[in-house]
Amino acid sequence: MSFPGVEEGLSYGTPGFRVRGKFLARLWEDGEVLVVKCGDQERDFRMQADPQTFFTTDHYRGYPTVLVRLAHVTPTVLREILEEAWRQHAPRRLVAEHDQARGPVRRVRAIRTLRKKA
Repeated sequence: MSFPGVEEGLSYGTPGFRVRGKFLARLWEDGEVLVVKCGDQERDFRMQADPQTFFTTDHYRGYPTVLVRLAHVTPTVLREILEEAWRQHAPRRLVAEHDQARGPVRRVRAIRTLRKKA
């Protein structure tokens, strides 16, 4: 909820988050897994880097989403993947305003650099 334009609501009967009406994430029915629409590249990167935390199921295969075991993810890593999802779906104006207010976005740039090297 700390990202501009994010709204909380129900998604398939569980708590979910959207930015300007576009799906970002939702809690699975078990309350232990978060579904995050982060893009194919981010999904693949996360699943390779930490398969104990990030995974998918047949139901989500072919979708730009990753499943996150909340008991295994650190708050910092969870924020990073949610920020990446938000950046992909938020209007450019909101992203620019957010970046200007925060200053340099070192963590996201570092992740993108690591992905390019992989």
